[in-house]
Order: sequence, then structure tokens, then C-alpha cells
Amino acid sequence: MVNEDIICLVLGGGRGTRLDPLTRYRCKPAVPVGGKFRLVDIPISNSLNSGVQKIFVITQFNSASLNGHISQTFQFGIFSQGFVQVMAAEQTTEGGDWYQGTADAVRKSLTHIRDYRPRDVLVLSGDQLYRMDFRPMIKQHRKRGSDLTLAVHPIPEEKTSAFGITKINSQGRVESFLEKPQDPALLSGYEIPAQFRNSDGPEMYPVSMGIYLFKWEVLCALLENREELDFGHEILPRATDTHEMNFFMFDDYWEDIGTIRAYYEANLDLALANPPFMFYSKGAPIYTRPRFLGASRIRNCQISESMVCDGSYLFGSSIHNSVVSIRAIVEEGSVLRRSIVLGADAYEADVKTEPGIPPLGIGPDCSIDGAIIDKNARIGAGVKITPKERGTNEDHPFYFVRDGIVVVTKNAVVPAGTMI
Repeated sequence: MVNEDIICLVLGGGRGTRLDPLTRYRCKPAVPVGGKFRLVDIPISNSLNSGVQKIFVITQFNSASLNGHISQTFQFGIFSQGFVQVMAAEQTTEGGDWYQGTADAVRKSLTHIRDYRPRDVLVLSGDQLYRMDFRPMIKQHRKRGSDLTLAVHPIPEEKTSAFGITKINSQGRVESFLEKPQDPALLSGYEIPAQFRNSDGPEMYPVSMGIYLFKWEVLCALLENREELDFGHEILPRATDTHEMNFFMFDDYWEDIGTIRAYYEANLDLALANPPFMFYSKGAPIYTRPRFLGASRIRNCQISESMVCDGSYLFGSSIHNSVVSIRAIVEEGSVLRRSIVLGADAYEADVKTEPGIPPLGIGPDCSIDGAIIDKNARIGAGVKITPKERGTNEDHPFYFVRDGIVVVTKNAVVPAGTMI
């Protein structure tokens, strides 16, 4: 069933500083995930699988990579009314400022949405990993006559300090918000009411997923002729006093991967023998760009608890609990442990290179542990990378350390014999 009267807005985020340096040359929704996908594929696929086919992706920073990915991935035939379109910040007669926050980005996009005369507007975050059918949420939203429905996910007390927590009353209405509480005493009264819990285990708390379903008229009323910049900090707390805001409980896998640490751990979890999330599910797959690459070539390798994607060449290497993305090259004698290799945009034979630099991929006799190797990196022979103490942050010419994780930047050249 296609929901023709709903517009979906995917928030591409700002500069993506929490995912730096992966966002130095691409916007946050364009960051690779799971070997062959992009973060933006998640919300777009969930929307399409839910029958919501009119989708705007709102972004403003480093959007060239995202534009190319969307244009090559999400194409609709002439008999479909659906589309996926990037909506970048623009100068108009009404203003020329860039987006200042999530609410400001949607506010400046209202003029483009209005022509579609939507009944409801679905707002999604662009940096999360989950599979969700939005149709039950839409059905509940309309049955209850809600002005706004907020998707929430239950988490235990020990995780609440990293998220915005919502307070829900016994009727299912959202009453207030608590932003990243550092003192457990502040959580009193924010527990999920007993009638909405699925088990009798420890107390759980509803975290806002950054997924909102607005009536069109309500969204306009909350944004137009206002100066608030952010949904979570400003718009939603104010709306609890003026509008009927209800919650929708989502109790399946959901991971916010907005930081390098979260990104790293979520990707490695995908490589487990029994991963918490699968990109393919019958009837609700996660879509991405078809690249028509050949199968990976693997010769005399030891591989365990890992993912190896299309078009990779692995020769006499050992790979453990790692993600090896498309067109990745790992040469003889190299060892990967708990690492993410984002592969390349082309093969060495297809690009022009300067003489004397290492070829694309990971050279022979390297040892790489606890690292993220961004696209098109050239790792010379005998390079050794070891993980740093958690919490360590450092900046170097061709690599960075974020929360103890070494990140080799896109297009970087790491000389042979380098020790990191």
C-alpha cells in the first residue's frame, strides 16, 4: 500500500563533527556502512518499504557524494509518483542563511513541501541503523488523532546519559523531555509505564529516536514565524503544552551511530556470526546502489567473523572480526583484526597515479588492529596500526585517533613501514 498523502524528510545533519574525519569529504548520510551501503540507505529504504515514496533528503555540507549516490540508486519509472530528492540549503528572496538546526532546515523546506499538500509529514534522522515499518505508527497516529507522534525506543538506566529521554503518562501522551541526564536521580518518573512494557524485567526508559510524524498543519504552526532551531531541544518541549503529542514504541534493534566509536562498534557487530541486524529481510530489504562488481577473489586466506563485499581481492591474508568493503585489496601476509576497510571507488588499473606511491589497498605484511581505513587509502608494505587507549583523540597528517580508534583518512597515503 502506497501512502500518497505523506511526505518523508530525511535530515542529513550539519557538519557531522562527531563522525569526523569520515565526514571531511562527504556529508553524514553518505558515510559507508555495512560494507556496501550508505547511512542514507537506511531511512530511505524503511520509508519505501512502508509505502512512503515521496522523500526529500535535507543536507548542506559536502553533498556531492550523496547526490551521486541517490541519483544512481533511487530511480522511479515514469508511471510512479515517487521520488528521492536532495534538498540542499539555498538562497532565496526570503533569506540566504544556511540551515541552523533540524527545525530550521525543515522550516526553510516548507515552501517545497507545500505543493504536495500532504496530510502528514514523516521526519527521519539520517545516522541510525534499524529496520522499521512505519505503517503501524501512521495507523496509530491517525486513529488517535494525534497532532504529533514520536517514536521511542526502550533502553536501560545505564545508557540514558547518552540520549534524550521522554516522559510518558498512562494515556500514552508525551509530557516532557530530559536531555542526556547525568544524575540517575533525575530519571524518577521517566520510566516506561507498566501497561506499555513488554516484560517484568528492570526499569526501562523511552529514548527519542529522532523519528517524528506530524500533521501537516501542526508542523507549519510549530515552525512558521518562529525562531527555534532544533526539534529535540526547542520545538518538541514547547509542543507538549500546546499539542496532542503521543508516542509509538519501537522495541527492535536500533543503533544511533553518530560517533566514531558507535560507528565502529555497530559495523563490527554486523560481522558477527549472529549479527543483531541484517540488511536483507524478505519484503523489507535495505536498498543501495547496484555496482555490478564481480565476486570477491580469495586465495589462501584465513577469515573468521568477518564480512567481505563485492569485488574484493584478498591474497594470503588473515582477517578476523572485520568488515572488508567493495573493491578492497589486502595483500600477502597482512593481518586485519577488528578493523573496517572501506575499500575503493576504482581499481588501481583504472586510475592514474604518481610514481613511487603504494597501490590502492593494504600492502603486504601489514598488521592493522582497531582501525577504520577510509576509501581509496594506500597502505604501504609493513605498516603496523594498533588501537589506542579508549578516550584518546589525536590529529595527524594522514590519520586521526577518535576515542582510541585509528582512522586513516580518505585518499591517504601511508608510507611503507609506518608505525601508528
